[in-house]
Amino acid sequence: MYRKPRSVEERSESRKLTGWRWKSRRGAGRHKLCLEVRQLIREMSLANPLWGAPRIHGELLKLGIDVGQTSVAKYMARRRRPPSQGWRTFLLNHADGIASIDLFVVPTISFRLLYGLLVLRHDRRRILWLGVTAHPTAEWIARQVSEACGWESAPQYLIRDRDGVYGEAFTRRIRAMGIRDRPTAPRSPWQNGYAERLIGSIRRECLDHVIVFGERHLRHVLRSYAHYYNGARTHLSLAKDSPLPRTVQAAGSILPLPILGGLHHSLRPDLICDSDRLSPTSYPRPLSWDSTTSPATESTSW
Repeated sequence: MYRKPRSVEERSESRKLTGWRWKSRRGAGRHKLCLEVRQLIREMSLANPLWGAPRIHGELLKLGIDVGQTSVAKYMARRRRPPSQGWRTFLLNHADGIASIDLFVVPTISFRLLYGLLVLRHDRRRILWLGVTAHPTAEWIARQVSEACGWESAPQYLIRDRDGVYGEAFTRRIRAMGIRDRPTAPRSPWQNGYAERLIGSIRRECLDHVIVFGERHLRHVLRSYAHYYNGARTHLSLAKDSPLPRTVQAAGSILPLPILGGLHHSLRPDLICDSDRLSPTSYPRPLSWDSTTSPATESTSW
């Protein structure tokens, strides 16, 4: 049996290895994208499920990132089902044009019933108006809605229940303002959930701790609470922000500012330097201080 010399076999194996190295060599194509660009492509595809590779590629070019469209398609997030909006996203897309209205009852110290009217904007959960009356009528509610909108743009839709107090005068007024009336189904308060939730917050955080003496007193209390609700109170649905956005203030020492007679306290930084801080006797006295009580001996619950 004839066998090749060992040197010939080694030479043949060397040629095969050289050929495989030549075929599997790395070409001089595009460079691999950095990790930041790949993460950006993925985040853009997840945040915009209706965008394809051409749209994301165009946005990256406007950001000064030179990348190929095929590379964008390669690093986009893969989806198992067709892109579509959920109900939460669909409702949030229309929240800026929706407002809700509702009435609630408040008893006074003399067991007299007063009615509060709430007008709420859904986009930032902002209270537009809080009105008080002893005898609600359709004409009165129509005036309150006009004063709530003021010079701002009126909402496109107004959600309300089917209370008989919303009469013809009310429907005519909102129709003249370009607002579409959207009454809820009978016995379905959950369809006006934002307003019902806010009424519950008003009761738990304010009215359950206050004795109402009359219509003027209730109006003052509700307006003070609306100022606190819009400007200071944080909300989970707004990423722990208030309806009127608050800036982060990290300078100065933190001081509690009483709201609603001390029922709530808003924590705000005091920007007065210690060297320029006034003495306790130089501060203006609050309305609750007696003329015979000095600031040094005044006791607070804080």
